[in-house]
Amino acid sequence: MISSRLKAILSQIKQAEIRYHRTPDSVLLLAVSKTKPSADIAAAYQAGQRHFGESYCQEALLKQGELGAYAITWHFIGPIQSNKTKAIATHFDWVHSVDSLSIAQRLNKQRPTHLAPLNICLQVNVSNESSKSGISLNELSQLCEQVAKLPNIKLRGVMTIPAPEDDFERQRQPYKTLVQAIRKLDDFKLDTLSFGMSGDLIAAIAEGSTMVRVGSALFGIRD
Repeated sequence: MISSRLKAILSQIKQAEIRYHRTPDSVLLLAVSKTKPSADIAAAYQAGQRHFGESYCQEALLKQGELGAYAITWHFIGPIQSNKTKAIATHFDWVHSVDSLSIAQRLNKQRPTHLAPLNICLQVNVSNESSKSGISLNELSQLCEQVAKLPNIKLRGVMTIPAPEDDFERQRQPYKTLVQAIRKLDDFKLDTLSFGMSGDLIAAIAEGSTMVRVGSALFGIRD
């Protein structure tokens, strides 16, 4: 039952906030609803969830049409193809997966002026995996400087998906490394650390995550 799973995840987040001396309610749950039907999103919404993450643009647009009556905050969290930037810039509130200046510039140019600036996070490949998108930590400062100047997007923070680890302390390490790098970027007033998923959200909260992305623990294993 989605409502009971949601309750359990929110309780887990709250307990982690207490254990690691985080400010109450400082960690937002982003429900990763990619590949899941609109009915599942509606069930989570009716149980109190408001933020949902999608990775496939066409699939997301169909769901947005079906769920137009709900006041959902939509997050795009997947790889961004150049031919999809206009749709993403028009139909999402957040984008977590910006990993180049050219993509940021396209989103900025294509964001409708009647909408609020598009919230974006820069994707950092903190584990330097060749199979994953994202910039290196060495590139982060320069890209922040370039993106922060774009008027129709708002640079909010960073997103990362480190290499999977089972050991708790090993889970914490890449997040610790990223947070240390973020602390050197005070000028940009970054307020969002989008990291932590179903398998490592406690480690992520321990290291300062402000937004955890949970899919399978909420909706079940993806198709």
